[in-house]
This record gives sequence, C-alpha cells and structure tokens, in this order.
Amino acid sequence: MRGTPVAEAKALYEAGRYAEAEAEARAVAGSRPREDEYTAVALNIAALAAGAQGRHAEAVDTYDEALPVFTGLFGADHFLTLKLRSDRAQQMVSLDRHSESAAECAAVAEAAARGTGPEMAFLASAARNGLVFALNAQGRHKEAEAHAREALAAHAARDRAALVLRLGLARSLNGQARHDEALAVAESADELFHALPSDLRRPDTGAVELVLGNALLGLGRTSDARHRAAVAHDACLASFGPEHRRTVEAATLLERIDGVQP
Repeated sequence: MRGTPVAEAKALYEAGRYAEAEAEARAVAGSRPREDEYTAVALNIAALAAGAQGRHAEAVDTYDEALPVFTGLFGADHFLTLKLRSDRAQQMVSLDRHSESAAECAAVAEAAARGTGPEMAFLASAARNGLVFALNAQGRHKEAEAHAREALAAHAARDRAALVLRLGLARSLNGQARHDEALAVAESADELFHALPSDLRRPDTGAVELVLGNALLGLGRTSDARHRAAVAHDACLASFGPEHRRTVEAATLLERIDGVQP
C-alpha cells in the first residue's frame, strides 16, 4: 500500500489511531470514483476503524456499502470479498445479530475451504472463529467448543488466528462451567499473545484478560479475577473507547465480581 491513496489511512489504523484512520479513509473514499480499487480499500479501512471505536452499527453499514464494490471489482469468491464478509459478520455479534453472524461465518468458512493458499487457510480459520464467537454468544457452548477444536486441529501455525481460536475455545469452556480447562487454554493463549508482534496484538487488546478473568471468577479466585478484569477494562477503554463491545464486557465483568466480593 506504500505510495497509494490509502497508505496514510492504513498506517493510522495499524498504529491504533482509529478516529484519524476512519476520517482519512472516508475522505479517500469520497474523493474517488465509486467502482475504484482504492475506494473499496478505503471503505474497508473505514469499517474496521468504526468497529474498533465501538460504533458497530456504523461499521456494518459501511461494510454493506463496500460489499457490492468488492464483488464488482474482485468477484464473489475472491479472498478480499470473502474477508470483507467475515469482518462484517463478526461486527454483527456486537449488535446481537447472532444467528445471522453464525450463518455468514459458516458460509465464508466453507467458501474459503474450497480455495487454495495460505491466505484462504487463514481466512477459513478467521471465519470459524467468528462462528465460535457467535455460537458462544447464543449460549451454544458445546457446539462452539466442537467448532473451535476442529478449527485448531486444522490450523498448525502459532499466529493470530490460533490466538483467537484458543480464546473462543476458552469462552466455550467457561460457558460450560469447566473453568479449570478454560484457565489452562486461556493461559496458553496469553503465552501466544505475548509472542506475537505488537501490531498483531493490538486488535485483541484485553481479550485474553477477559477470558482469564471469567475463568478465575468461576474458580472462586475473585481478587485475581478482578485484577484481570480491571486490566482488560483499562486497556480496552484506552484503545477502543467506552462503547466497544469488549470494553462493555469488561465493565460488566467488573460489576459481577464486585457483586460477589464480600
């Protein structure tokens, strides 16, 4: 992307400067022809940045605007079009559109599995992670566990996809009150998280601490759980703002913990 009209927006997004990234991306999209490659990329960055600020409905709206542009430019089965659909579906969870999200993630995972190459393999894992998250959000924790374990078995790399799948597995175990197992999986996710480069860690800020906090609370270790939840909340508030799904989840966990502490 160096030297392109979207280079600055991309750099701002990767630096965690989401409001600036969104403003720059929308300016680029508004200044170029509708059916333009850089318009498509700019809309994608704008949607990602809106979601990172907790404006999940606006993110989905922007994905809806971008999807026909991607389909027209690249085709329905292209990696970039499928990734856009996966990202859009994962924003739906934050809007309680769980069934739609699960169906779309499953469809993208199936389409990606028919493709070839490392990009498609990574996308299949990402879409399966979205499916796991949507199932967990519906309380279908056993199904989520099965999908997470199947996806992890097919994904040998120690990368961000492996991280989020482990977190999804730990969430499913917490949902079944199997907190010892959840803690072990979350601790392995924590180790993997810290092994990743800092720019790859940024989108998952606070995610490990949230899963650890829930596991520790389930084991009766309320002080440790509160520490993890507070770390998650502070980090998410600083990175994403108060309206982001993960910030709200951390605040809710803190309230739960404070309600059970003597």
